[in-house]
Amino acid sequence: MPGPSPGLRRALLCLWAALGLGLFGLSAVSQEPFWADLQPRVAFVERGGSLWLNCSTNCPRPERGGLETSLRRNGTQRGLRWLARQLVDIREPETQPVWSSPSCPTFCIPPPPLERPDRVELMPLPPWQPVGENFTLSCRVPGAGPRASLTLTLLRGAQELIRRSFAGEPPRARGAVLTATVLARREDHGANFSCRAELDLRPHGLGLFENSSAPRELRTFSLSPDPPRLTAPRLLEVGSERPVSCALDGLFPASEARVYLALGDQNLSPDVTLDGDALVATATATASAEQEGARQLVCNVSLGGEDRETRENVTIYSFPAPLLTLSEPSVSEGQMVTVTCAAVAQALVTLEGVPAAVPGQPAQLQLNATENDDRRNFFCDATLDVDGETLIKNRSAELRVLYAPRLDDSDCPRSWTWPEGPEQTLRCEARGNPEPSVHCARSDGGAVLALGLLGPITRALSGTYRCKAANDQGEAVKDVTLTVEYAPALDSVGCPERITWLEGTEASLSCVAHGVPPPDVICVRSGELAAVIEGLLRVTREHAGTYRCEATNPRGSAAKNVAITVEYGPRFEEPSCPSNWTWVEGSGHLFPCEVDGKPQPSVKCVGSGDATEGVLLPLAPPDPSSRAPRIPRVLAPGIYVCNATNRHGSVAKTVVVSAESPPEMDESTCPSHQTWLEGTEASALACAARGRPSPGVLCSREGTPWPEQQRVSREDAGIYHCVATNAHGTDSRTVTVGVEYRPVVAELAASPPGGVRPGGNFTLTCRAEAWPPAQISWRAPPGALNIGLSSNNSTLSVAGAMGSHGGEYECAATNAHGRHARRITVRVAGPWLWVAVGGAAGGAALLAAGAGLAFYVQSTACKKGEYNVQEAESSGEAVCLNGAGGGAGGAAGAEAGLELLGSGDLAALGSQSAWITGVSL
Repeated sequence: MPGPSPGLRRALLCLWAALGLGLFGLSAVSQEPFWADLQPRVAFVERGGSLWLNCSTNCPRPERGGLETSLRRNGTQRGLRWLARQLVDIREPETQPVWSSPSCPTFCIPPPPLERPDRVELMPLPPWQPVGENFTLSCRVPGAGPRASLTLTLLRGAQELIRRSFAGEPPRARGAVLTATVLARREDHGANFSCRAELDLRPHGLGLFENSSAPRELRTFSLSPDPPRLTAPRLLEVGSERPVSCALDGLFPASEARVYLALGDQNLSPDVTLDGDALVATATATASAEQEGARQLVCNVSLGGEDRETRENVTIYSFPAPLLTLSEPSVSEGQMVTVTCAAVAQALVTLEGVPAAVPGQPAQLQLNATENDDRRNFFCDATLDVDGETLIKNRSAELRVLYAPRLDDSDCPRSWTWPEGPEQTLRCEARGNPEPSVHCARSDGGAVLALGLLGPITRALSGTYRCKAANDQGEAVKDVTLTVEYAPALDSVGCPERITWLEGTEASLSCVAHGVPPPDVICVRSGELAAVIEGLLRVTREHAGTYRCEATNPRGSAAKNVAITVEYGPRFEEPSCPSNWTWVEGSGHLFPCEVDGKPQPSVKCVGSGDATEGVLLPLAPPDPSSRAPRIPRVLAPGIYVCNATNRHGSVAKTVVVSAESPPEMDESTCPSHQTWLEGTEASALACAARGRPSPGVLCSREGTPWPEQQRVSREDAGIYHCVATNAHGTDSRTVTVGVEYRPVVAELAASPPGGVRPGGNFTLTCRAEAWPPAQISWRAPPGALNIGLSSNNSTLSVAGAMGSHGGEYECAATNAHGRHARRITVRVAGPWLWVAVGGAAGGAALLAAGAGLAFYVQSTACKKGEYNVQEAESSGEAVCLNGAGGGAGGAAGAEAGLELLGSGDLAALGSQSAWITGVSL
């Protein structure tokens, strides 16, 4: 068996030391064993490499011993009982003894050689392996060893099938063979089988050496024992093509199957279709004249070196169609025609159902051509027996007979009736050969019918047409009437929307409708009484109204509303134009004088009395939406004559008009503000109203009527509602009542209420009740200066009281209805000495002042001649704000005076105290 390439092969040299070898030595004195040892015991060297070997012994005096080998040597080293030599360019293992010694008979025997599994061979597999049968796998690994370290494995892809180790084999055994029997399966098709070898030298300190064989592919197959199913015609005519097919199930792999399909020696090259484990082969068989006779159709299916075959007999025959001839294919009407039918010699022919006398003889037929024979088909049948089957073939021929046109009522009716609107095809067809041309036109040279064309049908096409059919054999003429039917139509001419009749005359409701066939028209009055209007009527107003006229024919119906108006002369009716009418001023109403009449009469009312002579009475328009005439502010009452006129007559009526007005109150008749005086005897509010008839007036306060005969009190002040009423409406006003009363000083008080020492401050307050509000005035003791008043004079104040401020003070309240006053006394009290001194000093001061100064302080300022003390505080003088006092005010101010003290007197009174000692009325 050839080994690996020298360039790739590594030379493996293994030298084993002899273990347990018997070393024998012969001695004259005694028998002593000798041994020899070789190191290294195991060695692997690359091909062409080098190695040192050392051989040692226990021989006491080895003589002329040495290492002997066939390998090349380079250097040598020697000792007492050992020898080392270098081997170079090692390419082959050493198999000869390499150590010898004559004095001590010992040997170094080399170990057997070691070789890697460089060659792993899997024996070839069968080209096709039947599924379900066994096949053998055999693997060889020549030369590899030692065999005891070798393991072989058979694989299917990566799956291990069997694994065997050769442990226990002799050390010098080399190479190995592994064989296994395997059952072929469907899934093994296309699977790769291989062998792997492993040389395990790891127990000896070396590695694991592996190698695998080249994979081998296994192809499995399964073929059904049944023959293919062949489908083919039993008879095949020359020149024809027929499909044939061949099918077989139970194939694996079906794609590897080969199909041969042939007719005789003609390969049909089939198309193969696969479906799982089944195949169908189809082809087209074409018969030729050379193949006429019995032939075999063969189908052969092969797979895996086996095949299945089916054969069928096919008869190929020749049977042309019979020959059918006419003596003349086209003849004029009345000519004789001969028809002949012939076929092949073995065929029997039949012409128009009459067979020939014997097979191979033709059949004939003669006839006198008529119009009915035009386009007549003649049939010829031929029968032939082939392989037990009767075959039939036939042929036909058409005879054309030339004849003049015919216009039959079935193809061109004398009367046509079409509905208007939809598109129709007008047909007037004539028989004839050659085919006639047909032309239809009105006899007056008008419209021409577009025969054979699709078009809309309009009523304008109605009329009588002359149709002419012509060919080269002659012509035919026919009059046809076209009637276009359409639904009824009610237009304004035949059936107006509005009809006017005159009361008392005779009239009839006629409504004419257009339509074909002529429509029937019925008119029914709309409303609850659906009465049919027929014949001549005596017109009354009750005939006025809306009528529904409906026209009907087979093509449809049409309906229309007709409004009948009955006119009549004017007529006054009392409710709608009263003889007596009252005009109410401001109501916006006009005289309603509606006159019955058709058409609507015009009405005019003109005054005929002295006050109304020639005066037009404004009339309310009959239509509320119409523009009304201007409404007069004043209308003269009296007698008016109304005339109503339309085109059917005139009528007059006398109307008496009276004028009235609704209540009216204003400021002049019912002032909005009224004043009463407290304590007087009250009367009704001064409120009156204008109106005709005279209105009644009722005033109330918060819904309470005004009581009679009572005295006026302040509680009567408030808001009153006065309502005036008559037949034409009401009017109201709101009146504000004020109650005035005399003044009363309700309060006069001093602050502080205790005594005031000289130099102290005190205030006098005066509150008055009055309406209109009272004017407040003060009268102070003579000589009291530097008195201050508030803005409304209700408060009098003194800062730094002196003895001159002691005395009686008076507060007076005044309005248009009277005056009321109250007094209060302020006393300045202290040591009696000071009182006496003060009194003397006061008297001296008054004398020194001459006549004295008196003033009267009032709240109305200077316009009534009163004094404004507040304005004079800084100067110590009384100042009149308006320059002088006069009139009644001045007289009133003269009734009391205020005596002013000098500055020395005021100082002398500075240490005195003042007290308010009382109030007097």
